[in-house]
Amino acid sequence: MDKTLLITGGSSGIGLATAILFSQKGWRVFELSRHGASHDGITHVDCDVVEPASVRQAVAEVLRQTQTVDVLISNAGYGISGAIEFTAVDDAKRQMDVNFFGALNAVQAVLPHMRERREGRILFTSSVAAVLPVPYQAFYSASKAAINAMALALANEVREFNIRVGYLMPGDVATGFTAARDKSERGADVYTNITKAVSAMEKDEQNGMRPEQMAELFYKMATRRNPSPYYVGGLAYKVFCLLNRLLPTRFVNWIEGIMY
Repeated sequence: MDKTLLITGGSSGIGLATAILFSQKGWRVFELSRHGASHDGITHVDCDVVEPASVRQAVAEVLRQTQTVDVLISNAGYGISGAIEFTAVDDAKRQMDVNFFGALNAVQAVLPHMRERREGRILFTSSVAAVLPVPYQAFYSASKAAINAMALALANEVREFNIRVGYLMPGDVATGFTAARDKSERGADVYTNITKAVSAMEKDEQNGMRPEQMAELFYKMATRRNPSPYYVGGLAYKVFCLLNRLLPTRFVNWIEGIMY
């Protein structure tokens, strides 16, 4: 298969599993991240997604080597946790810089090429937390909700150029993402449930799905002739998202509060 995937944040977790699967399927895969190495048919390119110039330079290097990017998967991201009241504004901005503006940088770097070719797919890693915001993970949830909104708007903007856009909302997935979370317990004397809530969430993550399951969904989104605008990772989470649409918001939010 003479196709090229460019994926950000492909050095670990869902990104790595996705990069490996596409490579095994015969795609030429370029992985953009700050820390990584070429392996298993995957070509690593140094890139910091929060720096527009770094992203443009990395995409230019990919195009120099392959001339074509068929699919962009914007996957780079990380998480913070803590009480909204006690979260430093700089920390909240950093969360948005990586998860949202990093995705925007990747889109703006790749889109002119796809638009000129009048072909391509742009996919994003979102989260079920985008539609079911998690207590003490407000800014992570907000960054993923912003991804969803941008993806749907972008889909309409680029439809005339034969470019498809979609996003994947995984539920809990067992990866190194949990250990890498930047956790703050500032204000724990006021919000006494912080430690318990975050611990419960992290336990769910570490007992969650395999990243390879999300990779399979990304492959479906990249290759299906007429994919859905978004997919939810995991049957239970599909049910949760459906109930969220059907039941009163107050009730759903109350239930989630009880869970954490």
